[in-house]
Amino acid sequence: MLMPILQIHSEDMPAYAIVCGDPARAEKISRKLEQVKELAFSREYRTFVGLYEGVQMAVVSHGVGSPGAAVCFEELIRAGVTTLIRVGTAGSYTADYPAGSVIVSTAAVRSDGLTRQLVPDGFPAVADIGVTQALVEAAREQESADAATFAGKVGVGITVTLDAFFAGVEEIPHRKYKQAGALGAEMEIAALYIVSTLRGARAGAIVAIDGFADSDLAAEYDPHTDAVGQAVEHEINAALRALAVLARQDQA
Repeated sequence: MLMPILQIHSEDMPAYAIVCGDPARAEKISRKLEQVKELAFSREYRTFVGLYEGVQMAVVSHGVGSPGAAVCFEELIRAGVTTLIRVGTAGSYTADYPAGSVIVSTAAVRSDGLTRQLVPDGFPAVADIGVTQALVEAAREQESADAATFAGKVGVGITVTLDAFFAGVEEIPHRKYKQAGALGAEMEIAALYIVSTLRGARAGAIVAIDGFADSDLAAEYDPHTDAVGQAVEHEINAALRALAVLARQDQA
């Protein structure tokens, strides 16, 4: 069956997928796979399939923001994907996790518009506990493997999903989220968790910190530093390892 927006066929899709915002990052991740094949590049959605440690998996880009990303997640699940891990970037709410760190998201504050049209306001956006555990273990094990290049810290906690990237007349409530204990802000995780819960899939997310979301801590935003690049590499390796572990557990 053809997915009309992603332009992929369900018979080509494995049960496991890494998702990320940037089509170029999807291509970068795909280079870590064996026997890799690009299935489609439609709008912001670029899809690759291949093998990692003997596990068949997909790498798919979903673009920026919850509405477009949700389209990707919906079609992937309809195509047969049962486990999704988002690899992305986020702004930090705390000096404990500066640029170059990595955070595994256990749950997401639903400060986006998309999920309000899918579930009631009080419904939580929560990661699958098994996926989260696999990500945490992989990220911490990866610290030793990446010791020569990864100088950041690995955090675990709540992230915030927002629609706005640049401020307007209304204040973005970063300070409230920071005071409540959230670790950082990004733009798609809540959509991933809600769609996955609704459709019976499992999902988790890991993000590299590329700056500070809180204006009190903000310097000039630069997501292209060596430290951020090393954190992105670290999270990619951790996500691939975690997905392979989950697949082997399922097969056992």
